[in-house]
Amino acid sequence: MATEEITKPPSLPPYPEMIFAALDELKHKEGSNKSAISKYIEATYGDLPAGHTNLLTQHLNILKESGQLVLVKSNYMKPDPNAPPRRGRGRPRKDPNAPPAPKKVKPAGSSGSAATTAVSKTGRPRGRPRKVQPQHAQNGVQAGELN
Repeated sequence: MATEEITKPPSLPPYPEMIFAALDELKHKEGSNKSAISKYIEATYGDLPAGHTNLLTQHLNILKESGQLVLVKSNYMKPDPNAPPRRGRGRPRKDPNAPPAPKKVKPAGSSGSAATTAVSKTGRPRGRPRKVQPQHAQNGVQAGELN
């Protein structure tokens, strides 16, 4: 058995450091896209791992989610320190320490049934009428009695 010498690739800086160096060097007003960042890293650092594009994508997503980078129209840029804080999506979460909201009081006489609902000028109650279930007629023929 021959002993093979394993050549260790030259040490690369961490991906976030390479990404920020690329953004600082490229300095586009509207940011830099992923391919421009990748080309800069390839040109500057040379020998990159086989999964460079996957690693770059993963680190760009991590930096974007942590708020260290902002993605605007497929371009990555550093966030503006004077910009207002970004709001989250959807409905805000309830405060677990907040007191419970008081229950709404319904006016007297409105139990929600069709007989007590408000009647409009036409004499009909508001909204769509209830769906009426058809009554199946019993005509004396049972299943299986066909001649």
